[in-house]
Formats: sequence, structure tokens, C-alpha cells
Amino acid sequence: MGLLDAWRRSPAGRADDAGDARTGRQRTGDAAEDAALAHLRRHGLELVERNFRCKGGEIDLIMRDGASLVFVEVRARAGRAYGGAAASVTPAKQRRLIVAAQTFLQRYGSPPACRFDVVGFDGAGLEWLRNAIES
Repeated sequence: MGLLDAWRRSPAGRADDAGDARTGRQRTGDAAEDAALAHLRRHGLELVERNFRCKGGEIDLIMRDGASLVFVEVRARAGRAYGGAAASVTPAKQRRLIVAAQTFLQRYGSPPACRFDVVGFDGAGLEWLRNAIES
């Protein structure tokens, strides 16, 4: 059983998991975000916001790492075929993440330092890439 399978079967899922019309892909994405959030919290990061959406894009997790904000893209793939989960963050997706981060940062008078991380799940493996995207 893979890492995501354990979270899919966990009773600690989201409240909207029970009886909703979400697709299997959406449930897998939710499980990946839950697993990534748990992993990042174990490493001392604090959740600021989850699933931030704006006209220009969406950010899965926004975390605080000390004085810095971390914008996290979470990706899950069944395996490493086609480059794996981290490789699926295309240049177009990177641009949308940057636009969403810029929108989020508008709420700050003086924006904090920030970085873009990717947490990828390839089957049972988790890979956390810090500073994965340059803006």
C-alpha cells in the first residue's frame, strides 16, 4: 500500500470527503495535500492558508517557515513515468503559481521573504523540493 493509500483510508480526511460527488482524482489530490501538510508540519512549518484561489491561479498550501512564506504545489502521480510528480509542474503552471502568489502577497504592506516548494508523491514516495520554482 502506498503512502497516499494510507491517507485515503484514514478517518482523518476532510469533512467534505463523506458522501460528496468528488472524483477519484480530486480525492487523490485531497489526500496528497493532507499528506504533504502533515509532512511539512512535522518539519516545523505552520499552515497559513490552504487552497488559495484567485483569478490568475491557485496555490495548494501556503506555509510559514520562520519569517518566510512558502507557497507549496502538491503533485501526485502513480509512478515516475513521464518524469514523475515534480516534473509535472510545467512552466505554464509555474507562471500561474507566481501570479497567485503575487495576488496573495498584496495583502501585506511589506511582503515577507518567500519561496516556492513542490511536494511530489510518486507512488509510495514523497519528495520535497525546496526553492523548486524561481520567480
